[in-house]
Amino acid sequence: MHTEPVHAPDLSQRSTAQLVRDVGEQLSRLVRTEVRLAQIELRSKGKQAGVGAALISAGGVLGLLGGAMLIATAVLALNIVLPAWLAALIVAVALLAVAGVAALVGRSRLKRSSAALPESLESIKQDYRELGKALKR
Repeated sequence: MHTEPVHAPDLSQRSTAQLVRDVGEQLSRLVRTEVRLAQIELRSKGKQAGVGAALISAGGVLGLLGGAMLIATAVLALNIVLPAWLAALIVAVALLAVAGVAALVGRSRLKRSSAALPESLESIKQDYRELGKALKR
């Protein structure tokens, strides 16, 4: 990108109107250049964020597959001492029990968190009540 020099050597020979026009043009050029630079930076950061998100997603999928393999390993390990169908049933019941407990704990925490008003909201209500009392006097 080519830019013109900011200072011309013959500034004393130029009129005030010309100088003001030059300042406006230079300011406009500076803003356009800064906007282009910001776009380039955002594209670069966006690409980096996209790659990061893709890697996190890949890690999540691979982690899920690893968990599934551990479950299969548990079934196969139980299959050594039990019939295959019984080993699979035991692992499935254990997984469903853990899922049920997690859901119940999550539900109770969610109820507890939504029932309590934030302190800032309670403070606003108190201010409103005090303002109403002050206006009645």
